[in-house]
Amino acid sequence: MSVRIRLRRMGAKKQPFYRVVVADSRSPRDGRFLDTIGTYNPRTDPAAIDIDREKTMKWLEEGALPTDSARALLSRAGIWQEFKTGVPPQADVAAETRPVERIVEPVVPSEEPADPSEEPAVRAEGDAGEPAAEPGEGIPAE
Repeated sequence: MSVRIRLRRMGAKKQPFYRVVVADSRSPRDGRFLDTIGTYNPRTDPAAIDIDREKTMKWLEEGALPTDSARALLSRAGIWQEFKTGVPPQADVAAETRPVERIVEPVVPSEEPADPSEEPAVRAEGDAGEPAAEPGEGIPAE
């Protein structure tokens, strides 16, 4: 009997929620399973992954193979690396959830007040060599 660790879809229509289960590879996606080892909720931000480490390690050591999606979840939880290397990961979970600090430099206003007479005048198209026209000039009157 080939045993797989895979996702079992739960939840309502358009509202997926998954249980991470151990099942015979021949059983249907939402069919009979041997053990439930965790849950996965992709609708939360960030996605909630709750997997029992001891149960999962026991099934992996007995030869259960995870599907691609289940392997991705096990990797995000750090269980897959622990199984492959035999050493638990030294991840700082608090660092992943800590907000990023942004450094904002204050805007310093210029010391000289803006003089509207010093603003560049609007040039009409094609008059590069001629003196600048005042705003509103060069528009034919109707």
